[in-house]
Amino acid sequence: MIDYLEVSKLKNKDEAFGKEDVLSVSGDYGVVNQIEFQGRSFAGVSVAPYGVVDTGDVIYTKSPLKSNPYGIIKTNKGKPGIVSTLYAVYKPLDNVYSEFVQIYFEQDARMNNYMHPLVNKGAKNDMKVSDENALKGEVCFPSRDEQIKISEYFAKIDNLITLHQRE
Repeated sequence: MIDYLEVSKLKNKDEAFGKEDVLSVSGDYGVVNQIEFQGRSFAGVSVAPYGVVDTGDVIYTKSPLKSNPYGIIKTNKGKPGIVSTLYAVYKPLDNVYSEFVQIYFEQDARMNNYMHPLVNKGAKNDMKVSDENALKGEVCFPSRDEQIKISEYFAKIDNLITLHQRE
């Protein structure tokens, strides 16, 4: 992944973003605004150390979920905001379409197989992996043009599913 993403060191030092801009990562819904999604902010006293997330950035949450014991990777498709220091934020390089990164890791087995050798679980079941080390696994991505086509195809399928669910 190191060939496709770089760690973002951008922090909310000037507090341009407030508690109303805190984002979370949901397995089902992707990157969401905490207040809009959960009804309140779970931010700490200060949001100055939080990582800034731009639209198109990739976020890795190190929180274990049932089907993803090594966390999940999602792309911010919405508004910019900030995330807790428990998340890793990555900037896409020119050769990657960030929405494809999310699609690539949506399959639980692929995510788990990718992260398993990179992560050590701590005594409190937390993830012991640095933001940099999470990029050290091998991936096989097609060209950026092909990534865009694949992403657009999956977006169309998602829209069709949503339309059918509304009927």
